[in-house]
Amino acid sequence: MNLFHDLVDDAGLFPPTALPMDEALARHRADLERRDPVLTHRFLCPASRLPVLRVHLEEAPLPLRLGLILDTEEPPPLDGLEVELIEIPGARFATPSGRIEPPAGRPPLETDSKARQFVEVAPAQLPVRLPDGVGLKVRCGGSEPEDFPSAHDLGAFIAHCVRRGTPFKATAGLHHAVRHFDPALGTDRHGFVNLVLAVCAAVEGRDPVPVLKLTDVGELVRQARAVPGDAARRARELLVSYGSCNTATPIEDLLALDLIEPGLATEPGTGNGAGTGNGAGTGAGNGNGPGTGIRPGEENA
Repeated sequence: MNLFHDLVDDAGLFPPTALPMDEALARHRADLERRDPVLTHRFLCPASRLPVLRVHLEEAPLPLRLGLILDTEEPPPLDGLEVELIEIPGARFATPSGRIEPPAGRPPLETDSKARQFVEVAPAQLPVRLPDGVGLKVRCGGSEPEDFPSAHDLGAFIAHCVRRGTPFKATAGLHHAVRHFDPALGTDRHGFVNLVLAVCAAVEGRDPVPVLKLTDVGELVRQARAVPGDAARRARELLVSYGSCNTATPIEDLLALDLIEPGLATEPGTGNGAGTGNGAGTGAGNGNGPGTGIRPGEENA
């Protein structure tokens, strides 16, 4: 398998892109037609906006695989929708001491849907006991410097999930492939390639923190090409996907790093194995490749 296939969920409805529903669906339709394997082709939608989504789908039907972000007190009716994931704020299960304690022995959210459920927590709120089959969600950034977990905290989250075999999703702040400093916020932004390789390191029994801190583009490319197939498989079983409000930039970055092949149009997850690139892409090893650029005001869902 390719480490970076079936990785990016479409979070175009969320800030800072915050596309109107019609524009978000139009972009998603175009992505479906291109069938780029880096994208999961899963559309993330807040529960509060499902009524608007239904209206648009009645006017212009679209085969939509949904990830539902629960921002309402109760889950909305899901009949007629293909909901694959439900992401639940951990605050719903917060104790007076700040611990996150979902109900034991049953899914966190009572619903007729068979969608996988993910509970959002901050690394500092670990450990969290979860029923079988339920995953975690971690926020990797935001609009303020304090929204970005340190490499040590994010590494501790990854190590926790690997030890317990807990699948997880990531969101926010993962704008580019490689870790880089954002002068507008005065903080380092995590790279999505760093994140993927940190999970690989953890499943191989290594410390994920040094990989999360790595800013050497050439070294990241080298490590990506050296991941054994079994480690790649186990890592991606745990790291389900991450949400990005921009579905083009992750592909552009990976192409520039030569970590995916250009012009592929296949079903998600059916690409060639990891490490099939033919040499480092533009900028590799010089600190000027993907992941070093910053787009003012950009923030993932």
